[in-house]
Amino acid sequence: MNMENRRSASWYGLALALLWGLSFLSIKVAVVEVPPMTMAVARFLIACAVLPLLARHQGVSLRIAPRDLPLLAAGGFTGATLYFLGENNGVALLTASESSVIIGTIPVLTVLCERAFLGTRLGARTYFGALLSFAGVALIVGRLERGSASLKGYLFMGLAAGAWVLYSFLSRPLAPRLNRLAITFWQLLTGMVLSLPFALAEAPLWRAPSLSAVLNLVYLGLLCSALGYWLYLTVLDRLGPGRASVFINLIPVVSVLAAFLILHERLAAHQLAGGLVAVAGVWLATS
Repeated sequence: MNMENRRSASWYGLALALLWGLSFLSIKVAVVEVPPMTMAVARFLIACAVLPLLARHQGVSLRIAPRDLPLLAAGGFTGATLYFLGENNGVALLTASESSVIIGTIPVLTVLCERAFLGTRLGARTYFGALLSFAGVALIVGRLERGSASLKGYLFMGLAAGAWVLYSFLSRPLAPRLNRLAITFWQLLTGMVLSLPFALAEAPLWRAPSLSAVLNLVYLGLLCSALGYWLYLTVLDRLGPGRASVFINLIPVVSVLAAFLILHERLAAHQLAGGLVAVAGVWLATS
């Protein structure tokens, strides 16, 4: 891979971290009115409505070969259905800080899985960068005010982290055969279909959402799902699962900064230091 592609992939990763970091705030607002898996189906529906229009604008076909559908469906189940079953329920039960700790383990889990199951040699720099970025996350969230600890919430977030690691490995073989918009569309479509039984089980909790909840759902569907998954698949294709997943460690950095700017929370010195450490880890693992 040439340096220009690697550099552009890093910029895409940073944009992804920004979008998904802010998503924690949107989920926290919307989940008060919209049940967790109903929210997931709503954001997938928005994304699946937008992606064909984007594909048409770019002159890209969303057609796939039947042989690719099982792997796409597996990616949709792990990266959409299971991930948001874990994340949306976890964020509802935990604080954003507690949730970030669990999500921050994804790069380390991915690197370990690459080594254990694929025998990939990533080099000391990549391993150290992943661990350094996780240490930065730990600095950010380690001393924030304690939320109401919930074992169920931690289990949900653990499910989300494990599902995302599996999703990354399932998606990578598709990149040489299909364009990224097609991968994103079919994964989100199958993820939406497989999420429907969970959403229907929440029917007794359905209420007409407020304008604020609707706007947050649009943000989650349009930018975090449609654009976000396309960005992640691009970074995944260019950098591989281990390096791509390191950008996930920037999500808590963005969340903390957003809380400071929007909610006027005070940033402590150790939080600022943690942000710098996490960014340094991303640079080490991807440069």
